[in-house]
Amino acid sequence: MKTKHGFQKKLGQLVLDNSVPIMFIIICAVCIPLSGFSPSYLLNEVVTRMGRNTFLILCLLIPIIAGLGLNFAMTLGAMAGEIALILVSDWQIWGIPGVVLAMIVSIPISILLGLLCGKILNRAKGREMITSYFISFFMNGMYQLVVLYMMGPIIPIVHESIKLPRGYGIRNTVSLLNMRQSVDNLLAINIGGVKIPVLTFLLIALLCLFLIWFRRTKLGQDMRAVGQDMDVARDAGINVDRTRIVSVLISTVVAGFGMILYLQNMGNISTYSSHSQIGMFSIAALLVGGASVEKASIGNAFLGVILFHLMFIVAPSAGAQVTGDSMTGEYFRVFVSYGVIAIALVMYAAKKRRARSNAGQLLAEAQKQEENA
Repeated sequence: MKTKHGFQKKLGQLVLDNSVPIMFIIICAVCIPLSGFSPSYLLNEVVTRMGRNTFLILCLLIPIIAGLGLNFAMTLGAMAGEIALILVSDWQIWGIPGVVLAMIVSIPISILLGLLCGKILNRAKGREMITSYFISFFMNGMYQLVVLYMMGPIIPIVHESIKLPRGYGIRNTVSLLNMRQSVDNLLAINIGGVKIPVLTFLLIALLCLFLIWFRRTKLGQDMRAVGQDMDVARDAGINVDRTRIVSVLISTVVAGFGMILYLQNMGNISTYSSHSQIGMFSIAALLVGGASVEKASIGNAFLGVILFHLMFIVAPSAGAQVTGDSMTGEYFRVFVSYGVIAIALVMYAAKKRRARSNAGQLLAEAQKQEENA
């Protein structure tokens, strides 16, 4: 009887811990038949979106290890990647050389923005997520100032095709047609009508190996110690502020690379909006994969990108089949993308509260036993 009760308790805890992925599996299982899409089409779309988005989601892992929570300021790296691509497109360097040059150009911009963000977050310990959220809003204004007014008069832009008709500022859309899917098409193979971008997945695999290796380094262990308890880490001789800044720097640089891979897949830059939702959707995908504010893994990133983007593919078509209006599915997936973040944060707060309550009960019982003794 005890064994059965223990099994039920473990099963209940497993369901509670993985309630968000389970909810999305159910949503996808309901929507896939209603959408009417063939399995090969869905598989092709999921593989494409995995190659396009996984790099961006993986950049969120290191700040979580360091105790900074969900880094909404990853959009700073995305902005750096966009600026680099705008410059490279003005220099007319296309294909793989253009992608590589854009990554190189994005590094100093990402480091500068990451350093600024890290220093601000060190002054907002315990409130990093909301602070990083507002940093992304602030830097979006600075990005638009640079792109709308400084590119042309201050930052040289030669080609009229990417400038606004007034002679300065960048157009709403910058074409990357000569760079489109240059990474994805190199070494790509086709299996049963499904295109597999081998080089893109190799780059993602290299990033995964780097993350696994990095966690075992001295700096990675320091970040884990800082994430668990800053005071204990400081007493152990770890430079807490520097370690946190380094975690933000790495996240921002990787986000810049991820944005470049994302945009070369898309084939164009929506100059003023490409980065605006990328942080929200990447964080939502990570949470859908079962991650939390204080714990995330590579497996969470891959599961999240599959479930979240599968829902993105099938929801509009399923909504159109059920209600006759495809916009219903569009509203549903936008609602879910924001709602999953809210649900995950509420569950995290509830879990922390339960942990504190259980710790308080254990302490009270221990004190009572001491008094009785």
